[in-house]
Amino acid sequence: MFSTEQSCWFVRKVICWRAAASIAWAVLLLPPITAVFIILSRFSFLHPIHTISECLSLLTSASAIFSFILLCGVILMVGFLNLEYYTVIPTIACSKIALLGQLLHPRQFVSSVVHCIMGIIVAWCCAITIGGRYETLGYPCIQSDGSPQMCLNEYQLILLLAGAFVGFSHSLLGVIHNMNYVSFHTVQQYKYLRFKGSLPLVVKCSAIQALYSIRNYIVVYFFLGYIPRAWICKTLNLHLTSSAHPLDSIAGLLDLSLFYHLWISATFLLFTWYITLLLFRIFVTEVYSFPVQSSFTEDAHQCLPKVLLTDKQPMILKFLALQDLALLSQHSPSRRCEVFSLSQPGGHPHNWNAISGECLSLLADLTQRLVAYHDTVATNGRAKSLSTGSERKTSSETSVTSGTEDLMSPRPTLLMKTPASVFARSIVGGPQSPLTAPFTPDLDSPFASPALRRLTAPVEQCSPWHGTVQSPHIMRRAPKLWSTSTDSQVNGSFPPSPASVPSPKQEASKPSLLAQFLQNRKEQVKNFLAKRVLIMYLFNKLPEASSQALFADSQAHIWALEGLSYLVQASFSEDHFGVVQTALPSILSCMLVLQEAVDRHFKLPHASSKPVRSTSSIGDSTYKTLRFALRATLKTAIYRITTTFGDHLNAVQMSAEHRKRLQQFLEYKE
Repeated sequence: MFSTEQSCWFVRKVICWRAAASIAWAVLLLPPITAVFIILSRFSFLHPIHTISECLSLLTSASAIFSFILLCGVILMVGFLNLEYYTVIPTIACSKIALLGQLLHPRQFVSSVVHCIMGIIVAWCCAITIGGRYETLGYPCIQSDGSPQMCLNEYQLILLLAGAFVGFSHSLLGVIHNMNYVSFHTVQQYKYLRFKGSLPLVVKCSAIQALYSIRNYIVVYFFLGYIPRAWICKTLNLHLTSSAHPLDSIAGLLDLSLFYHLWISATFLLFTWYITLLLFRIFVTEVYSFPVQSSFTEDAHQCLPKVLLTDKQPMILKFLALQDLALLSQHSPSRRCEVFSLSQPGGHPHNWNAISGECLSLLADLTQRLVAYHDTVATNGRAKSLSTGSERKTSSETSVTSGTEDLMSPRPTLLMKTPASVFARSIVGGPQSPLTAPFTPDLDSPFASPALRRLTAPVEQCSPWHGTVQSPHIMRRAPKLWSTSTDSQVNGSFPPSPASVPSPKQEASKPSLLAQFLQNRKEQVKNFLAKRVLIMYLFNKLPEASSQALFADSQAHIWALEGLSYLVQASFSEDHFGVVQTALPSILSCMLVLQEAVDRHFKLPHASSKPVRSTSSIGDSTYKTLRFALRATLKTAIYRITTTFGDHLNAVQMSAEHRKRLQQFLEYKE
């Protein structure tokens, strides 16, 4: 509808400035955070006054100013990475292999390398700030023959490597916990109040994650610390002193002062990064008020109806537009009048048609996805896979037809996309698998039959089942037949029958060959079972992952439901032209069909179990409970309309099934 330059105006004029403001505030907060770190790292209970005066002199020194400049550069880089990697729709891995693919992605590899470099820079600044034995990497020492030389200061080396390890761990945990996911708060607050309320959580998460990271780092350094130490010594031509204990030993690592300085430095690193991330989330999710209509043609693409209808646009723009719609429909009577107004000349409700059409399109899209998912799970639950190809095709067409008949009309254009992890094709099944896209089978589901699990199991070339059709009764004896499959294929004969088992006399005559034969077959069975267990562990779906991915973008549908229901409620007294009443049958039918699909979904396994929110991570886990919020919002939206119109809804034209379901809401029985 509009050019790419027009659709990205919001990123240039709003998002970039908000990100810059968050980075500026993070830089302004850096001096007090650094001062607290200096006090905690140098404080002495025996000499408190001397420690305070020493910290004040250190803050004004040239090394502290240089370290502050480096830290500002790190904050700028962290803010740029937040702007580059943020998303409003989380990427949910439905299996272990999908999560591994995200961790090994080239883009994630670049991010991990950058975080390691930034961690080394922050750790070096911490080493300069702490001073003492951490100040330099090399120091002059005397050889055994009395000649001077430069020796390695392993204390600074272990601190620098700790910074790299913490940065790398932070990058991986960011993928696992979806730290780049930006959620929108239900309760609107000022930025200062949101920051003040989240500050204790940031401190707690930074300290806890730093403690676990340092613990893991000490274990890694204990076993592999000699590798970077030898490389640094060879590269910089440094020597090791025999008088000092190496830090990759038990005696060297049992140093409470060293552990404390490692932990406080890692906490400082994570706290500065988390503060930057928190400020970015607060600024980028701030409410933006879109004009409903504009008097100037060149600003028409910035109006709320046009923004909602634009195809190629950033998702943050779509979400903020729907958030503004939900707020104006509830709290702004003057802007609601603009939505209900008629265009001049012509007298057409263009604003209402655009807004209601986009909201109905979003709800119909979600309904279609839920119906397709439910039909796929139901089809996998029935043992139709053992039948012929024509029977499979007939059952598939029947399920799709029954799911299509539930919707009121042909689907509108689907603008909101579901994350690709939901529609990933089964990797185990292969291209000729009877289980087709868009969803992978959940083998752990109660709907999955034993025949389905056998069909989805990978078949190796050396298997006796390759290229043949076996009876299910023979399949149960797979381990026994498998043990003799190798020799039988080599000799070109079939596996021996139970009647041809060697007699006890034959066993006594050749005990060594038989024992070796059985041992080889036993090892083959063990290797095969180990491969099967590994494959099932990697490719099996994670609990609730499919349901969470299906509702990953449900925040947009929640705002669409709230906006539509509040506008319909307000139209009872504010719509003087009756523009809303013409679309009331389609709105009610769309909501009732969606409610039926949601109710069917919550009857599936893992859909109704509410996950426990983790309080030890800064990652936002609100996406795990979006399906519950959507179900509550949907029921509330229908009740909002029925309580407002009451018995007037009996005059609305709809099907008998929808009228019966609507009567349940009118009688408060839902």
